[in-house]
Amino acid sequence: MSEINNTGVLKQIPVFYTPKMVANFSSFSPSAGKPARVVGAWQRLDLPIEIIDFEGVSVDQFKMVHNSGYVDRVLSCEVNNGFKNKLPEVAASLHYTSGSMLAAAREAIRNGRVAAAPCSGFHHARFFSGFGFCTFNGLMVTAMVLKAEGLVNRIGILDFDMHDGDGTEELILQHHAESWVEHYTAGREYLSAYQADDFLARIRERVEGMRDCDVILYQAGADPHVNDPLGGFLTTEQLRERDRLVFEAAHSLGIPIAWNLAGGYQEDKSGGIQAVLDIHNNTMIECVEVYGLCAGARK
Repeated sequence: MSEINNTGVLKQIPVFYTPKMVANFSSFSPSAGKPARVVGAWQRLDLPIEIIDFEGVSVDQFKMVHNSGYVDRVLSCEVNNGFKNKLPEVAASLHYTSGSMLAAAREAIRNGRVAAAPCSGFHHARFFSGFGFCTFNGLMVTAMVLKAEGLVNRIGILDFDMHDGDGTEELILQHHAESWVEHYTAGREYLSAYQADDFLARIRERVEGMRDCDVILYQAGADPHVNDPLGGFLTTEQLRERDRLVFEAAHSLGIPIAWNLAGGYQEDKSGGIQAVLDIHNNTMIECVEVYGLCAGARK
């Protein structure tokens, strides 16, 4: 696991990645193949990250959150997953996309600071179904497993994807009634560019509202970008400021934070996703700077 030097600073940002997270197939959403592309981009930038392997989430752990029959039918490829297909490579990857989130949260709690999970595809997944490129809700799987393991009393879910975390909300309110989960989804409130300044101004307040949580699960979505086909209301610079403000607030308040990639759907003319990668690169750069891992680190 990532070490802390004698000044109390992480030597590297722990990143929980395995090729087992990746399912390569053609889809409007690049999410299934995005982990490998993003981690590769971070490595090409020579950022101080540590790639860490991890165990996948078990069937029983999925069933802590979702209907047992739904879990079994998805994993046996009998019903559509969140991508509206029944591909076995997608089913196999699901253990590791949620597993990445869980492993990052455990590590953030352990080191008291931060960890990254280069995964997505969680917040639309409901008790009985998947939707919107989300099959199982890895946010709630992580919350429920951490609670069962005694690692948290309260957990925060800070969802800054463009879209409403409706699946997460349903799971909390209708199926698990978990008062110990503090959930905020920006997609329910922020939709237009004229709201950008208000959104950024209230980020510190959002994080402070989770100050009694043992860890925050942060969805650092790329799809709020103004050019995203399913977005958006923030510029590239504003998205970077969003991430800086989140990390600065969590760091100053001493709240561990585990973050993921969430959505992002921009393509260039050749079908590449460089604009999405640039946004995720900025998130990691801000994480590195805020947590003091480079010469230009913000204090």
